[in-house]
Amino acid sequence: MKQQTTFSAISCYHCGEDVRGVDFSVDQKHFCCAGCMGVYQILSANKMCSYYAYNENPGKRLNSTSHFEYLDEPTIEKKLVDYKDETNAIVTFYIPAIHCSSCIWLLEHLYKINSAIYSSRIDFLKKEVTVSYKHKAVSLKGVVEILAQIGYEPSISLQDVVRENSHSVNKSLILKIAVAGFCMGNVMLFSFPEYFGLSGLERQFQALFGWLNLAFCMPVVFYCAKDYFTSAITSLKHGHVNLDTPLALIISVLFLRTIVSVLFTNEPGFADTLTGLVFLLLMGKWVKQRTYHHISFDRDYRSYFPIAVTTLVDGKEQPKAISELTIGDRLWIRNGELVPADSILMRGDAWMDMSFVTGETEPQQKVLGEIIYAGGKQMGEGIEIEVVKNASQSYLTSLWNKDHYVNHFKQNFNDSVAKYFSMAVFVIAFSAMGYWYLMNDASKAWLAFTAVIIVACPCVLALSTPFTLSAILAVFDKKDFYVKNTDSLEALAKCTSIVFDKTGTLTTTENAKILFKGTLNPMEKMLIVSLLNHSSHPLSRQILKSLAIEQFYPISRYKEIPGKGIRGLVNQQMVYAGSPAILPFDIQPNQHHGVHIVINSAYKGTFIVEQQWRPKLGVLLSSLNKYFTLKVLSGDNNKDEKALKTFFPLSADLKFEQSPLQKLEEIKHQQQKGEQVMMLGDGLNDAGALKQSDFGIAVTDDVNNFTPGCDAILKGSSLDLLPNFFQMSKDGLKTIKISFVIASAYNCVGLYFAIQGTLYPLVAAVLMPISTITIISFTSIATRFFARKNNLL
Repeated sequence: MKQQTTFSAISCYHCGEDVRGVDFSVDQKHFCCAGCMGVYQILSANKMCSYYAYNENPGKRLNSTSHFEYLDEPTIEKKLVDYKDETNAIVTFYIPAIHCSSCIWLLEHLYKINSAIYSSRIDFLKKEVTVSYKHKAVSLKGVVEILAQIGYEPSISLQDVVRENSHSVNKSLILKIAVAGFCMGNVMLFSFPEYFGLSGLERQFQALFGWLNLAFCMPVVFYCAKDYFTSAITSLKHGHVNLDTPLALIISVLFLRTIVSVLFTNEPGFADTLTGLVFLLLMGKWVKQRTYHHISFDRDYRSYFPIAVTTLVDGKEQPKAISELTIGDRLWIRNGELVPADSILMRGDAWMDMSFVTGETEPQQKVLGEIIYAGGKQMGEGIEIEVVKNASQSYLTSLWNKDHYVNHFKQNFNDSVAKYFSMAVFVIAFSAMGYWYLMNDASKAWLAFTAVIIVACPCVLALSTPFTLSAILAVFDKKDFYVKNTDSLEALAKCTSIVFDKTGTLTTTENAKILFKGTLNPMEKMLIVSLLNHSSHPLSRQILKSLAIEQFYPISRYKEIPGKGIRGLVNQQMVYAGSPAILPFDIQPNQHHGVHIVINSAYKGTFIVEQQWRPKLGVLLSSLNKYFTLKVLSGDNNKDEKALKTFFPLSADLKFEQSPLQKLEEIKHQQQKGEQVMMLGDGLNDAGALKQSDFGIAVTDDVNNFTPGCDAILKGSSLDLLPNFFQMSKDGLKTIKISFVIASAYNCVGLYFAIQGTLYPLVAAVLMPISTITIISFTSIATRFFARKNNLL
């Protein structure tokens, strides 16, 4: 490694900035500081120099080194980590330096730098990295130091950084808008004599006003428009052209022409156009930011899931929304239910499936007093827990979206489009200018050049799709239909087949008629309710409700077999409840319908549950039959087959006693035949089928049966609106096509007048935010129109 003083213009191999003063050199590569050189040496030592292949000079200059000793404090670590068990820990950081595909490549290959880090995933839009690591081999402080050493120091806050950043007002942008607006107003005030042809009367004031206008241009160019120049220079250093490059060029041209006019021709120049252009560009940026904030709809931070968590108040169960949970609340989590917030185990035998969080399917046993992290799924008897950390809707949403991380290298697709688009704009602009110069019309040449660059902005095209689909999601939200993301919405519009589960989907958990064939004494009823209280299955909940007993015995050796039933040791007596498959002995054929009860080795009888079909089920299925092929895959027996045939068309395939695996295989079989399958289930025994389907809907009433395997959550009371939701999604794609035509037409018409030199640059700058507002207004109006048409408003 060499150090030498240099005065030549050498670029740093890591960050691309000029090497000034001391030139740090290693491997015949030059670096501007020891920090950049250190990052290169780390990457080189770990054979990770592919980082530089995605973008030339992708790194950020390291200005300072922070100290992270405070991260060794257990109380601080506990507040920062999302999850921690005996060996693994997961933490999410906000990293402002993420900006390109090289960043993504490097951050997703942290395991090469330190083998204790076994996974790192990037959310490019939020600038987040989620790191999974072995905390016995590397501490939280060690992880942060690794990130800082390679130039990606996280912004650490004990509050939710992403929420803070997404909701905070961009004060710097607003200040720039204020300065640009102030300067523009004064420039136009001093330009009134020119506008009204009065400047010839007072020549001395004409020169004064020209100098004043030039003075007002200075802060606009060097402060308000600074970001455009920085972005353009950075992109050119990296070897490509972005959308800010033509804007920086036109601002420079207008500024130089204004200087020349004021200094040498005693004319006012283009000060009004320049200040007005920058002001409107900044306003357009603000509108765009607000638009994208609107697109997000605060989906991560509101009462997102229509599920009621079961809380215990004075020993009695009460439903409560996730967003309303507070520290100290006692929750009752049944088998198969998700823990919504970090909690302490207070009672029961907890076996947590953390696969939604860690990907590991092996259940983990928790002891009394141990922390249970949000996202864990109880795999045994019901447990009582106490909330110790407020529920984070963003965290639960991230679990929901875990399998749908965007391929982040596609994030650069816009940049690649911008490159060709900008090149095309330059060709058109210079061609138009050259043409008018050949026509000996220098004024029109400059007008055409500036107007083409300003008017040919693709921002409107980029807005049409996400804004339209997100506006539809907002309509769906209001009708208790919560779709995961806009990609899922497009999948909904393409579905050709629907598969229904029966219990909890076609039937409702409310007002079921329960009849018991057999005899039970009060003690036996308590044994049964004590067992059923640990199950979240709709039949268990219905029987439990009908028995109306609120005192329970403790339970052990609890087990629930999907599609078969439950068993457990209650008050030293083994109790079975479910289908004949779970019972310890065979029963008579005429006893096969219902929920059978066995206590120890004695058959006690059967609960006959007369399912209540959801309201308007016949109308719903008749309407769906126009668009889809229909099928039923039920885990229950066929006692309701005759009733279902009165609702479903003759062509519908009805299958009963289907295991979760059989449901999954049926979905695969349909997909192999080229069908786009929508699956509706209760999210309990249908998780695999929901995940396999092209669009999986978890139907829920008041039970915490949410599964991250689904694409949407639908409240049971809104099931009859399913045809309306489907038609609305198709109308949304139609709206996108129309808005795309409008946006394209705007660009074509604008370019037509711009090339002719008849479109004044300031008018073009005014049209930019107007076009954005036009698309937003059109998509909003079209969405409301189609929503009303589909009876969703």
